[in-house]
Amino acid sequence: MAYRPRLIVQAPLGGAVERQLSAQSLPSVTSGDVVVEAGPTDSEGHLGALPGQVVLSLPSPEALQREADEVRHVIGAAGTGTEPLVVVVEAADELREEELAALIAAASHSSRAVILRIMGDG
Repeated sequence: MAYRPRLIVQAPLGGAVERQLSAQSLPSVTSGDVVVEAGPTDSEGHLGALPGQVVLSLPSPEALQREADEVRHVIGAAGTGTEPLVVVVEAADELREEELAALIAAASHSSRAVILRIMGDG
């Protein structure tokens, strides 16, 4: 059976989060629990529409840590299916390991792929 990362982080190509993670990888990225994908953006530097079932939308990555119970709830309540579960963060200039912790934990209890989609720079 092939290894599947617990979380996929999608960030704008050339954006602040992609630059941060390219310069200094987080422990969860280094371990392989998190995979980072940089995607094309529109003229304003925001990610375009990508597939997946959006289960939660937050203004910033800090909310992932503050609303850890809600993150676990929406991932757990999403049920089975083939479409990835997507948590949208509207804007971010960086990601911290502690902000990803609740999402990584919730994703490890789901049979579906989980994506953290950073729409643009903060």
